[in-house]
Amino acid sequence: MSAIQFLREKAGVFVAAIIGLSLFLFVVSDFFGGGRGQRLQAKKYYQIGEIAGEYISYQDFEERVQSMMEIYKLSGSSSIDESTAESIREQVWQQMVRELIQDRQYKKLGIGVSTEETEEMILGNDPHPIVRQLFTDQSTGAFNKSFLVNFLKQTESDETANKYWLFFEDEIVNERMSAKYNNLVSKGLYVTSKQAEFDKIISGSTVDFSYLMKNYSQVPDSAVTITRSEIESYYSKNKERFRRTALRNIEYVVFNVTPSEEDIKQTEDWILKTRDEFATAADPVQFINLTADSRYNGFFVPLTEVPENLKEFVKKENKTEVFGPYQEDGSFKIAKLIEVADRPDSVHARHILLSPNQTRNLQAAKTAADSLVRLIRSGSKFEVLAMTNSDDQGSAQIGGDLGWFREGMMVTPFNNACFTAKKGDIVTAETSFGIHIIEILDKSKNSRKYNIGIVDRKIIPSSTTNQKIYSEASQFAGTNNTYEKFNSAIAEQGLNKLMANDVAPQQKTLPGLENPRNLVISLFSAEQGKIVLDNNQQAVFEVGDNYVVAFCTNIQEEGIAPVAAVENDIRFTLIRDKKAEVISEEMNKANQEGRTLDDIANSLGLTVQEATGITFRSYSLPGIGAEPSLVAAASAAKQGVIGGPVKGNNGVFMFFVNSLASSEEQDLKQVQENLMSAFQMRGGYEAYEALRKQAQIVDKRYKFY
Repeated sequence: MSAIQFLREKAGVFVAAIIGLSLFLFVVSDFFGGGRGQRLQAKKYYQIGEIAGEYISYQDFEERVQSMMEIYKLSGSSSIDESTAESIREQVWQQMVRELIQDRQYKKLGIGVSTEETEEMILGNDPHPIVRQLFTDQSTGAFNKSFLVNFLKQTESDETANKYWLFFEDEIVNERMSAKYNNLVSKGLYVTSKQAEFDKIISGSTVDFSYLMKNYSQVPDSAVTITRSEIESYYSKNKERFRRTALRNIEYVVFNVTPSEEDIKQTEDWILKTRDEFATAADPVQFINLTADSRYNGFFVPLTEVPENLKEFVKKENKTEVFGPYQEDGSFKIAKLIEVADRPDSVHARHILLSPNQTRNLQAAKTAADSLVRLIRSGSKFEVLAMTNSDDQGSAQIGGDLGWFREGMMVTPFNNACFTAKKGDIVTAETSFGIHIIEILDKSKNSRKYNIGIVDRKIIPSSTTNQKIYSEASQFAGTNNTYEKFNSAIAEQGLNKLMANDVAPQQKTLPGLENPRNLVISLFSAEQGKIVLDNNQQAVFEVGDNYVVAFCTNIQEEGIAPVAAVENDIRFTLIRDKKAEVISEEMNKANQEGRTLDDIANSLGLTVQEATGITFRSYSLPGIGAEPSLVAAASAAKQGVIGGPVKGNNGVFMFFVNSLASSEEQDLKQVQENLMSAFQMRGGYEAYEALRKQAQIVDKRYKFY
């Protein structure tokens, strides 16, 4: 077996390893490239982002994305859907961020991995876990070093396999450097006995307390006054709180591309012409597969499951007649009865699956199946052979038993083998999964069933129709190129205007549109109140099967919002703060010497409530919600003393601690060790997050994807 074939056979393990390492690591090297960070210098004009002062070009980023996609394709998929592509792009971006941030730390700290160390991780006495997994002998479950050595020799002459392997090798090297860095960080962490003692107290202590609350809504807004200078002062001191992302508002008209009457007529003419050919076809199944939009499924159905419009037709059991044409599901269709048979409604069967793998091709699987069939027919127990030989691990554990299943539930070759065989028969079937040895355990009573062949042709818009709709959209955009004209034309023509507010740069959805990403990208280059244009300065966007003309109606740039934009939010906060002062003053006046919490509540027209079993780490209170300030104050207070006022999220509180309880079960040293372990586990992550926050990261991927 060649090296690249081996990688494809092991694709599941290999891809999972790459993904797992990449997600865990702080860095990933450049696949098919010449080393870490070599291609990160780029011209500003075509940059996709900036990381720690380094410009990242679209070309560099896309090359790495394509390289990662090649890794994914090892699993046998020739294409990657958009969801997977998006995930890969995000993975590569995070890798590049980590690469530039973390590499600087590695160099500063002198962290590296020698050639000797790398060789030890691959060919040493204790190889890397992923290496062990890749080269485990399935028959013994043990690591086979000879497999590895033979594979590495083959990569010397197989350039593609060698590139994949070097990529993987870089990954485990990067993981080792990450482990060294994390270990270095963790060694600098220490938990004092005081920290442990505090953690023991807050973890093992509970408090029961009574409290009263006056809600902010109980004080009218008119009772407080907010000045302009107070708003500006608050804004000046809290500007970072008003940092906002870039957002856009958009309004648009969709020109639906639907089949014209002529398109419908042409499709109908085609199906009528095909009808005569279908009637005389020597092999109707082949005719369907070569002619129709949908392939022949080969399943038999009872009369009860035959579509209503075909029931009278199939009851005649005439295999020369053609029914139709008729319209259904946006297609013209014609039908022909292929076969009629008495077949069971369901079958109970068990099977042994022999799939091709890295050590056995399809022919070898067929040979092995023949051997097993001979053993079964000579008296060997089917269920024992299934347990020891079947590649269907789910059914193998129960002797290959698949239970009862109806016609159409299995793939066609397997289905037909089961429903045509007799009870007790041993038959084989070849499917996309491999070779199946099937034993028919039981069958339900036979009933009359029909196999119907369908030739269908979807009714789709022609190129002429498509061009006509595009011309209409283009004329609309050219004539109504101002926002006022846009709205007037919509009203005059009775068109449906759609809109979306607060559209983010990375957004991939818009109401009523399928995959509008190209429109969203262009939206962020548009001017407020102006028509949205694409890169070619065209106003008509092709979105899915339709055309769209859009206007940008509002722009919110990234950065700190001006005071005018956030004035209402500031006013709300200041009003709440001043209400808190008013309520606190009322409570302080009511809290006279010798008075109880009930006395204070009565004087303020409030009700005393109870909270039990509350710990310091409790975030919310039943019936109230998140009130961490009250929880913290009550947890730290002494028993038998009225506390407060405490400014909370919903109002202002006063409280009385009824009882305190603490657990002495935990050993202080054990608490200290547990804290140390927790700190060390998070040390590397926290260190990286701190570095990432310090780095100036500018993400402009939304301009390209």
